[in-house]
Amino acid sequence: MLLLTSNPLHYSLLFCSHDISLYHHCCHSCAALVGSIGMGMVFLCSPIVSIFTDRIGCRTTAASGAAIAFIGLFSSSFTKSLEVRYFTYGVLFGCGSSFAFQPSLVILGHYFKRRLGLANGLVTAGSCLFSMSLPFLLEIIGHTIGLSHTFQVLSTLMLVQIFLSLTFRPMFPSTSDPHDVRHVKLDSRTCRQQCASQMRKYFNLRVFRKKTYRVWAFGIATAVLGYFVPYTYLVKYVEEKFKDEKAWIVLVCMGATSGVGRLASGPIGDLIPGLKKIYLQVASFIVLGIMCMMLPQCKEFWAVIVVCLFLGLCDGLFITIMAPIAFELVGPLQASQAIGYLLGLMAVPMTAGPPIAGFLRDHFGTYHFAFYFAGIPPIVGGLVLALVPLIHQGQLKKKRLDSGKDKMLVSETVLNGELLPGSPAMEAHI
Repeated sequence: MLLLTSNPLHYSLLFCSHDISLYHHCCHSCAALVGSIGMGMVFLCSPIVSIFTDRIGCRTTAASGAAIAFIGLFSSSFTKSLEVRYFTYGVLFGCGSSFAFQPSLVILGHYFKRRLGLANGLVTAGSCLFSMSLPFLLEIIGHTIGLSHTFQVLSTLMLVQIFLSLTFRPMFPSTSDPHDVRHVKLDSRTCRQQCASQMRKYFNLRVFRKKTYRVWAFGIATAVLGYFVPYTYLVKYVEEKFKDEKAWIVLVCMGATSGVGRLASGPIGDLIPGLKKIYLQVASFIVLGIMCMMLPQCKEFWAVIVVCLFLGLCDGLFITIMAPIAFELVGPLQASQAIGYLLGLMAVPMTAGPPIAGFLRDHFGTYHFAFYFAGIPPIVGGLVLALVPLIHQGQLKKKRLDSGKDKMLVSETVLNGELLPGSPAMEAHI
């Protein structure tokens, strides 16, 4: 999980230290697309990962994903073609990371209930310790052994992840039943009806019946359009504007405060009742958007450091509280699918953001418009998320009113302490 959650950081540093756009003789948007595809695949595969997690369990799913991610990173070291790396790093590593990453979120719900937020914070904060040291290590390794061997070093970490995934011990059984013999019996339904039945069985869309979940998922999908942009271009921007400074320091600062945010948001989220936890995400997205738009205004390197500290803090708050909110919205039994569909919805905007920002940089010749663009979606998404608790309160109020009306109808059927014949309450009693 350490390397998976550090994917934006290590690609940003590789993008900078080896100047991939010059290495492959391409524009900034084409080079950024490698990392964008990788992050996009992490989220795009999430609905499918949810199905595998429910059917075969967290352990097998995570170990298989880590193996695919290892193959993707290792094979990236043997090619110098940007198009091939779209597949090896973008598709293979991204897909494998998705299968390895999501079960690590779901498995926590098997072990913790009251302190799920704290558990999420501790687990995700562990990756931040790795993120803080990774920029420094990649800076040294990258210039010493080159890009190809750097991919090989990173792939060994995924090899370790395979064995770590085997330590998962799910407390809830998977939904697959090897002793189910109902499918052996002859079925009078047509092949089309059977396929539709199987699709409904595996793709459980019941979570979308909840209005609060739909609004929450749409708000986050909107916000993340600009989320990946600072990770992709910030190091390169610092190198261009502050040539005498060590650009990798900004990633260390973001990783450090992200860890603080993840540790803090866990216990804070446990103290906040119900869906009011979403207000943490609202605040983090709005501040993140403002900080992105503040980057072009920073005239000194220390100002960039301050902005990066806030960016990392918002990143930690947003990520850690995601799983507890999903459990609040749909319950523990549907949380895996809810998280999977949410990450799937995030795939397209997450992938599209950096190439759009890269196009703006190539067109205007500066990163200023790219960072202005990156700041708008988080603010809009945060405002949308603020509606979720209000919608939930409205639904509870309506439910209480309907319940009160039902009680009044039942009381009207009572006369002198006896139920009137033929009344619904009498029939229910009988």
